[in-house]
Amino acid sequence: MSAAAAAGPTTSPTFSPTGTFVPGEPWSSGVRRGPDGALSVGGVDVRELAAAQGTPAYVLDEADLRERARSYRRAFETAFAEVGAGVDVYYAGKAFLSVAVARWLHAEGLRIDTATGGELAVALRAGVPGEHVGLHGNNKSDAEIARALDAGVGRIIVDSLVEVERVAAAARARGGAPAPVMLRVTTGVHAGGHEYISTAHEDQKFGLSLATAPGAQDEDSPAMTALLAVLAHPELELLGIHSHIGSQILDPSGFEVAARKVLELRAALAARTGFLVPEVDLGGGYGIAYLPGEVSLDPDRIAKDIAASVAATSAELGTPLPRFSIEPGRAIVGPAGLTLYTVGTVKPVRVAGGGAGPEAETFVRTYVSIDGGMSDNIRPALYGADYHAELANRLSDAAPVLARVVGKHCESGDIVVHEVLLPGDVRAGDLLAVPATGAYGRSMASNYNHVPRPPVVAVAEGETRVLVRRETEDDLLALDLG
Repeated sequence: MSAAAAAGPTTSPTFSPTGTFVPGEPWSSGVRRGPDGALSVGGVDVRELAAAQGTPAYVLDEADLRERARSYRRAFETAFAEVGAGVDVYYAGKAFLSVAVARWLHAEGLRIDTATGGELAVALRAGVPGEHVGLHGNNKSDAEIARALDAGVGRIIVDSLVEVERVAAAARARGGAPAPVMLRVTTGVHAGGHEYISTAHEDQKFGLSLATAPGAQDEDSPAMTALLAVLAHPELELLGIHSHIGSQILDPSGFEVAARKVLELRAALAARTGFLVPEVDLGGGYGIAYLPGEVSLDPDRIAKDIAASVAATSAELGTPLPRFSIEPGRAIVGPAGLTLYTVGTVKPVRVAGGGAGPEAETFVRTYVSIDGGMSDNIRPALYGADYHAELANRLSDAAPVLARVVGKHCESGDIVVHEVLLPGDVRAGDLLAVPATGAYGRSMASNYNHVPRPPVVAVAEGETRVLVRRETEDDLLALDLG
C-alpha cells in the first residue's frame, strides 16, 4: 500500500463532479473526452473498442508513440551535435516489445536494446538489422550469446568477468570477426523510484563496480579488471563502457554524475593502456508522469544538460568526446498506452481513519473491482506504484467518492489504483481507463489464477489494429500436458 493510500481521502487535481476531462499528462496525446463523456484514443471511441476487442485491453496510441521516439532522437542528436559528439538512441525493449513496435521505432531512427533471447527474437523477426540491436543480460545463456553473434548484433553488453571469457570463447569458436562488446559498470549513483529499480548501487546483480577495496589502486576495481581482460582477448572488440543507474528518474543530476564517473574510467583506461574506448552508453530510466499534476522529464532539457556535462568533463580530463548512446524505454511507450477495464462489483467499505476507541474517525472507501488486476499490471503490488483512473464511457454528475480500483485475483494486495476520486454512481458495466500503462504492463503480465493475458490494440487515425492477440483458455490448456 502506498502512503497516499493509507492516509485517507485526498483531492484529485483533474477530477470534477461533472466529469470534466483534462487532456495532457498522464494521458497520451490522442486521448479526448467527447460531449457524451466517452473517451476516445486516436480517434477510436473506447466503447467501440471494448465491444470489438473485449476488456481488459492494452490500448497503444501509435502516433503518440512515434512522436515520443522522434522527440528523444531529435533532442539528443541536436544537443550532442552542438558539443561535437554523435549519439544513438536505443529503445529499451524490456518496457514493451512487439514486432510492430520494433518496426515502428526502427523506422523512426531508433535502434533496439534487448535483454533476453526472446526479445532478440522479436527484434530480428521485425526485420531490425543485427547491427542495430544490442543484447543485455546479467546471466546470458550460451544459446543467447551464440544467437547474438550469429545475428551480427552491434553490441553485446558484458555484465561480469566470467562473461568476458564466455563471449570470447563463443566468438573464437566461430572464427570470424571479433565480437563487439561493451562493459556494464555500476557507478554507485543511486537513482529511481524504488530500491528494486535503482540499478547502479554496488549491492545488486548488474555490472561491475567502479569501487575499489580500501588502499587499492583505481586499476584494481572490478570494472578496470574486466576492461583489461576484454582488451587481452583478440576475439573481442571493446566498443565502450555502459552505465544504467535506475528507472523512473525525474532528477537529471544523477545522469550527469554517472557520466562523469564513466568518462573518468575511460580516461584512466587510456592512461594505463593507450586505448581510448570509442563509445559510452548512459542507459535510460527517464521518468514519466503517472498521476495528474506530475510532469515527465523533458527530452530537450535532459539532452542539453547531459551534453553540456559530458563536454565539460571531457575537456577537464583532456580526452576527446566518445560517441554516446542512450536507452529510453518507459519514456517512449509508457505514456502512449492505457488499459481499458470493465467494472464489476462495487463495494463501499467503512475504514478507520486513525485514533482509538469509539471516537475513532472513519471514512468510506469504495472498492471498485475490475476484470483485470495484478496479472496485467503488477507494478502497484510489486513497487507500490501509483496510477490514475477515469470513468471512460459516460458523463456523471454524481458527487465523487474515494475509490480504490482492485482486481479479480485472490490477493488482498491486488490493487491497480490505490486511491482515486470516481463518480459516486460508478457501477457494474462501466468502463475505466488507467493511463500510462504502455510500459511494463504487458511485458510483466502473468497468468496468475489462470487468467489469459489481454491483447495489445494499436489505434491511429480512427482505426484499430491488434498487435498482440488476447490469450484464450485454450492457449493456457495447450501448455498443460496432463
